[in-house]
Amino acid sequence: MTDDDGDRWTQASAGERSTWAQELLEHLRPAGRDVRRVVDWLAGTVRAAVSLQDAAGTLVAGTRLPLGEAPVADITFGRIASAAWEGEGRHLRLVKVGHPSRTCVLAVSRDAPFDRSASDVVTHTAQVIELLLTARESTAAGHRLRRATADLRLAILQLLMVEDTVAARRVAAGLWPGLLDADTACVYVVESDPGRRDRLAEECLNATQEEALVVRCPAMDGHVIVVSPREATAGELRSLVGRHPDTFLGGSARQSLARTATAYGQAVSALAVARFRTDKTAVYAERTHPERLIDPGALRSWTAQLLRPLDALPHHTRAELLATTRLGLEFTAVSAAKVLGVSRNTVRARMERVETMLGADFDDLTARAVVHLALHTQINLLDGQAGTDPGAATPHLADLLAAPAVRAWAQDLLGRLDRDTRNLRRTLRTWIAAGGNAERAAQALGVHAQTVREHVRSAEPVLERQLLASGTDLYEVVLAHLAVGGLEQPVLTGAPRTVPPG
Repeated sequence: MTDDDGDRWTQASAGERSTWAQELLEHLRPAGRDVRRVVDWLAGTVRAAVSLQDAAGTLVAGTRLPLGEAPVADITFGRIASAAWEGEGRHLRLVKVGHPSRTCVLAVSRDAPFDRSASDVVTHTAQVIELLLTARESTAAGHRLRRATADLRLAILQLLMVEDTVAARRVAAGLWPGLLDADTACVYVVESDPGRRDRLAEECLNATQEEALVVRCPAMDGHVIVVSPREATAGELRSLVGRHPDTFLGGSARQSLARTATAYGQAVSALAVARFRTDKTAVYAERTHPERLIDPGALRSWTAQLLRPLDALPHHTRAELLATTRLGLEFTAVSAAKVLGVSRNTVRARMERVETMLGADFDDLTARAVVHLALHTQINLLDGQAGTDPGAATPHLADLLAAPAVRAWAQDLLGRLDRDTRNLRRTLRTWIAAGGNAERAAQALGVHAQTVREHVRSAEPVLERQLLASGTDLYEVVLAHLAVGGLEQPVLTGAPRTVPPG
């Protein structure tokens, strides 16, 4: 198979050609698409030094070779397609390799002359490299496009989270006409292992036929957020979740687009329930909320009074502060920052400004619950509900919570805890008064901090609410304690302190 000069290609047979061709084709398989490996294979196959460089002389793969500038320039500028010469005991071949963004030169240098077989190998290898470079460029462009599209979807979600629906619609209209034309939508959160979140997001896009806003959650690595006005989306996502193990779905009630942040909180709350369901899905339950038991006019009047210190701010600044505080009270500052696309210091600074203007202390869970109530009442006004009567007297919070329906709701809710002999109700009340700090509550009760945590966890299924995570569930339980007189009312400049009922 070799002659006197050691060149095994001098008498290459058809069988040998089939062998190297098969080896070369293997490099086109998905698992073998690596330009550097192809160049190394070529060097070993034709027993040569091989380099692949671009017009600027940058080495792409292989071993750097001394090449003349003139022939390289002739090839890269398209004046010739290949070149060959010999000298100083070396035989050199240069072949043009096309590329979508830049032309490269494949250089092969060896001791023996290039026979027909060696020339064929070089020519075909150049074609394979050209295919691989083109595919890599296309793949990279596809990744950049998908990344840019994902970033745009996240930007739209962040605009919705701060109630800027006009800007969100304007951004969405360019790529997804009609996506946000509806006045209302549901928010869904699909949860899976973080390692397959990207694949899950693609499946959500396919399942919803790209007629929904699908976003990789910036706060939770395993979550995909879906905002959709379509009724069919719920069924499409349920079907998707049913096909995959360890995948769960939580959905919100239908809300206006301005209440996307509220709907997102509902979806996260429903997701916690879905983890314990056999079908792995849950929709936020429209249970009785305390604000629905309060006279609407009185509640709006009280809300306007409490938030009045913010009215002097420019509209955009006021909306930004309210939206950030609403998310910051519902989740941690870190999670709120990721959802909004700002730093956690920005979230904290905005919330501290609201604290100062309202005269509130957000380390106090009762203050957080009261401001949370006002913020969610305020957003109802954005939905077009009637405003306040300027001639009506502003009620105190104690008056609102003293309503018979509210008191009955609170007594029924907290009364569920009385069945437990561990006195969960006392532990929960003390824990809330301590700002949710188990150590301080334990000191006040004379027990271990772990006992406090276990009691709070035990209260969650009884009350059917999450307590260890800040949010609507916890604040409702705090309001129930305020309604029955179990806790002192917080002092806020927008709501003068009064003696709590009972």
